[in-house]
Amino acid sequence: ELPRRSLSVITGPSGSGKSTLAFDTLYAEGQRRYIESLSTYAKQFLERMPKPLVDGIEGISPAVAIEQKNPTTSSRSTVGTATEIYDFLRLLWARVGTQYCVQCGHEVKADTVEEVVDQLIADCGLAIADLPDRLHQSAIRNPQSPIVITFPLPPSAHRPEVEVAAQLRAAGFVRAQLDGVLARLDPPDAERRVREAREVLVVVDRVPAVEASRARLADAVATAFNEGEGVAVALNNGHRRRFSAHPTCSSCGTAAPALAPILFSFNNPRGACPVCNGFGAVLEYDESLIAPDPRKSLVQGALDPWTKPRYEGRRRILREAARAKDIPLDAPWHDLSAAAHDFLLHGTAGRFLGMFPFLERLEAKRYKQYIRVFLRQYQLAKTCPGCGGARLKPEALAVRVGDRTIAQVAGLTAGAVHEWIGGLELTPFRRAVAMHIFTELDARLSFVSDVGLGYLTLDRLTRTLSGGEAQRIALSNALGAHLVDTLYVLDEPTIGLHPADTQRLLGLLRRLADAGTGER
Repeated sequence: ELPRRSLSVITGPSGSGKSTLAFDTLYAEGQRRYIESLSTYAKQFLERMPKPLVDGIEGISPAVAIEQKNPTTSSRSTVGTATEIYDFLRLLWARVGTQYCVQCGHEVKADTVEEVVDQLIADCGLAIADLPDRLHQSAIRNPQSPIVITFPLPPSAHRPEVEVAAQLRAAGFVRAQLDGVLARLDPPDAERRVREAREVLVVVDRVPAVEASRARLADAVATAFNEGEGVAVALNNGHRRRFSAHPTCSSCGTAAPALAPILFSFNNPRGACPVCNGFGAVLEYDESLIAPDPRKSLVQGALDPWTKPRYEGRRRILREAARAKDIPLDAPWHDLSAAAHDFLLHGTAGRFLGMFPFLERLEAKRYKQYIRVFLRQYQLAKTCPGCGGARLKPEALAVRVGDRTIAQVAGLTAGAVHEWIGGLELTPFRRAVAMHIFTELDARLSFVSDVGLGYLTLDRLTRTLSGGEAQRIALSNALGAHLVDTLYVLDEPTIGLHPADTQRLLGLLRRLADAGTGER
């Protein structure tokens, strides 16, 4: 009889049946009974396990096996994604990150009606309680005169079948600024003038930017945002200031994507680098693989791809081109000049294609398996030139928390990330927003450190971990799942651990048992 909600250890000499009892009997029966409780539809997606050769097992809980092997083969899985730490980092960047323009580097922000009203009134020199620190000097030069709130005619209005002036009048707008000149929209020629104008700013209201007019100013700005597809323009004596309800650069006006956790995911097209598709590396043809033995001459097959039987015609063209360029056919590859190397690898002459253009032309036939296998022999994985190995698109890397991008933080070890979060300085509002995120991050980073993996960087590929490291990653996930009445079956979890970490791991297993689970 094995007690529930306790830590049980199965010991014995090699071959005595420890693994058979733990995995082939206890785990198999617990997993089989759990699967049998699911619907027939769900069962077809799960691996069916044979019934153990025992007379009966009573009182067994649903089982989870944590074995001494690394089942991950994907290049997309990292330590951060496997432990869910990266998922909470993505959430942190989406909620409290500061966005910067990918073009000029200035801050990107989305304006709200309240912020716009506060800034317009602040430009008049009036005191406003708790004015945000980010307010900067406005382009409006004469704050005492009334401000004209307008919105640019949206692109959707520029359609041949739409009578723009009539539509605007029907919506209650009677004036517009056409190429800098104020005009009414009710004259007979208004439609023609609106269509001929390069810039159309529809006037919403003309109102003094004073505290007494706050409600009216807010209504005007809200209307401008609504009618102008998120864009409002404030005019005053020839000077203007542009506001946008969408994330837009405050300097150059470049639009930016809305912050969302998916933007920081390299496993999704919305966040992955378009050059490497989120892998952080690209496959490029390498000269050391194309000419693997520099002691060989062209006649001896220095260019390996053309040594294949099916490329006899290419070898004949190579010999003709080499004679035409006075390139010796019997000289070792390393003795040829740099110009000869460049011609043979990258040049073209008549029917002759250099090795790189030849291989790149074959890319069009990658739908054939033998072509893919052939080309892969001469490619090496090299750091992506688009993202520098960060895996994310430039818009995601332009968002920072504490002057760091998410890729820079993912390049730290779990212990270093824990220290960085502890020293992170945020405004009281942003810290309140991120409070629950910090709680989850702190717990998961502590679990990773407690199982002895605090030295791993979060961007380390999971498939490069040893079996013991992969097992402890799964154990840290089990600690973070907070499951109760679950049977965890571990296979020699202390293998590979320093003796100083063994007691800490045993303490974690006891914590897992005390939380309402059982371990074998």
